[in-house]
Amino acid sequence: MTTFNRTSFRRSLCAVAVSSAILGLSAPVLAQDTAEEEQATRLERIEVTARRTAENLQEVPVAVTSISEAQLLERGISNILEVAQFSPNTTLQTSRATNSTITAFIRGVGQEDPLWGYEPGVGIYIDDIYVARPQGAVLDILNVERIEVLRGPQGTLYGKNTIGGAVKYVTRRMSGDREFSISGTVGSYDQRDVKVTGELPIIDNTLYFGFGYANLQRDGYGTFLTSDLPNQDRENYNKDVQAMRATLEWTPSDTTFVRLAWDKTDDKSNSKGGYRLLPSILTNAPVPDSIYDSYTSLPTENRVETEGVSLTIEQEINAEWQFRSITANRENFSPVNIDFDNTSLRIFDVPAIYDDKWFTQEFQFNYRSDNLSFVSGLYYYDADSCGTFDAILEVLGQTAFGTPGLTREVSGCSNSTSTAAYGQGTYQLDDKWSFTAGLRYTRDKKEALVRNGLIFDTVYPASGWIPGYVRDPSVGTPVVLDDSKTWNKVTPRLGAEYRYSSDTMFYASFGQGFKSGTFNPRAETAEPAANPEDVYSYEIGVKSDITDRLRVNATAFMLDHKNRQYVSVIPDPNDSTVLNQRLANVGQSDATGLELEFTWIATNDLTIYGNLGLIDASFKNVSSFDAQGNPIDITDQFVITNTPDTTANIGFSYDFRIANGDLVFNGNYSYRSSYGLTELNNLLTQDAYGLLNLGVNWYSANGQWRVGLHGKNLTNEKYLVGNYAFLSPDPNNPGEFLPGLGGDTTLIGYYGDPRTVSLTVGYRF
Repeated sequence: MTTFNRTSFRRSLCAVAVSSAILGLSAPVLAQDTAEEEQATRLERIEVTARRTAENLQEVPVAVTSISEAQLLERGISNILEVAQFSPNTTLQTSRATNSTITAFIRGVGQEDPLWGYEPGVGIYIDDIYVARPQGAVLDILNVERIEVLRGPQGTLYGKNTIGGAVKYVTRRMSGDREFSISGTVGSYDQRDVKVTGELPIIDNTLYFGFGYANLQRDGYGTFLTSDLPNQDRENYNKDVQAMRATLEWTPSDTTFVRLAWDKTDDKSNSKGGYRLLPSILTNAPVPDSIYDSYTSLPTENRVETEGVSLTIEQEINAEWQFRSITANRENFSPVNIDFDNTSLRIFDVPAIYDDKWFTQEFQFNYRSDNLSFVSGLYYYDADSCGTFDAILEVLGQTAFGTPGLTREVSGCSNSTSTAAYGQGTYQLDDKWSFTAGLRYTRDKKEALVRNGLIFDTVYPASGWIPGYVRDPSVGTPVVLDDSKTWNKVTPRLGAEYRYSSDTMFYASFGQGFKSGTFNPRAETAEPAANPEDVYSYEIGVKSDITDRLRVNATAFMLDHKNRQYVSVIPDPNDSTVLNQRLANVGQSDATGLELEFTWIATNDLTIYGNLGLIDASFKNVSSFDAQGNPIDITDQFVITNTPDTTANIGFSYDFRIANGDLVFNGNYSYRSSYGLTELNNLLTQDAYGLLNLGVNWYSANGQWRVGLHGKNLTNEKYLVGNYAFLSPDPNNPGEFLPGLGGDTTLIGYYGDPRTVSLTVGYRF
């Protein structure tokens, strides 16, 4: 039988009893209780794998936030997005018009466009396995041990596409005991969640099988008020997700560990309709009353399927050396519907298919002795990222060209092959000073195929996309780009650490990372590839357990983000008199900031924690050319998005004993200052706001029952997380707008979750 781990700072009666027995102490009951309480006041040792090996958080010279399974449960955190509240200068949210595609920014670095071909700026990992595409990366909490957020470029140990940082989803290893747990949640908007996890020994002390299943259901926060298609599910912002995991763990000896893991997620939540912030000039539909209501002319059906299998082998060679092998294969398939104009006319509709597959193999050789620790490895990555989207401009085709419709169809693949070798070591010079040095060499190859063209009709990616639709097999678009390019990159890391005392460490570091070069997935001609983006980061920090009740970690950083990839007007490389609009390395930005995290055990029962992030991030140069071929500066047209100048969070946990168990009250207030939503020609800025969350958990005295009541966004703040803008300001009429692509004044907003309340009951056998 197992019990719930009720909190990160739970009392350890066993430790007190053992200590008393060893010392031969006897005292009145009151003294024994006091000893128990004192045991509870000490800060726990938090283990992280930020440097690809298990270490104490307070001894890792990296800005990292770790949230344990117990903290996730007590705070009612249901998916990876909510972790951003507890990590400074971090944004994790669903991409506009999607349910499970992630937009991730750390320290002002990320990726706004999730289209195949574009690479992320923040790496997402499941048990050290890279999740290459943002589709399906909004991970729900199931069988998790902790979530780590690493801030700053991780180019040496993690490789490409971690120039902002990395988010690591770490699942639990099996205990070796027979376990089974089940929980159910009901809540606002008819939320109905069921989670089941368990493990059982197949061969005692050697072979174990574990499983997890989640069924997550919720009605929409709003509705599609009208639909051009019959018999559509009108729920908007709903949830319909099933997630499954299965694991085999084999420990044939004390020095060998093998894990075979499989997971699958099937997200059938409806397509997400946006809120029209301006009335359409082509329809008479009014702006909806609710920010969660919308209109559509596309099917509301949506699907994101993700599946992966992995094999991890760990072998302790001797007391100093360890070998690890991590093999993984993952794939996503996602047919989606995005109604850009959000009306019942086909003004600007985009049905699309994303189809991604990737394979990774990593071999690690790790060394640890009294004064030297070293992590090294070889890495291989092979990925195919393909897709098709149809930009349907039917109204424009009918009115401007007199044709049945108008569609720009873009399809193709961006295939990537990478090989890398890396090593990073820390040498302990004496009891005060240590030095870290690391280097990674990456060879990165991209092959791209792009088909792009106009079709003077309304077409969809496949037959049956809408009722009765049959795609003509002769319909297609020409190949406009078929090319490849290879880059070689070296990403170093240097650092120095000074241990002022056994509880306080100062550190300074320099790190570099890169985001892969790529070809424009929307190319209209055979344009050359854009080279990789580079980030150079400088950081100083301190990690200190000032007392056994107060922990303070602080970081100051500056970064230089060079060779940013944007579509701009650029001279043809073979003829400078010819100007082309293409993807190129035309931008540069920088950022400076401060980060603070603290945990304070104010009393034996009350813990207060918080974090603060301050950042000044801006573009310094974005170049283009005018019609005469003269270079021009368009920096003022760009803003750093999804990056508030200030992020702050303050929270508490209060443990109250009752006769039949424990009550744990908790809450937090998360604040974000204003931020822009679109990098180029931003028209919408989300004002500052804060989210108030409160909860109470009851744990039975025998540790088997858990009941949690959680309220989120209790003040019902309305805040934008994304937008589409296809219009332009009218220079002759301030405050008015001219129609954009599709012929309408399209300004669409997507919003975060409203106020919700949920009740969870869990039982462990």
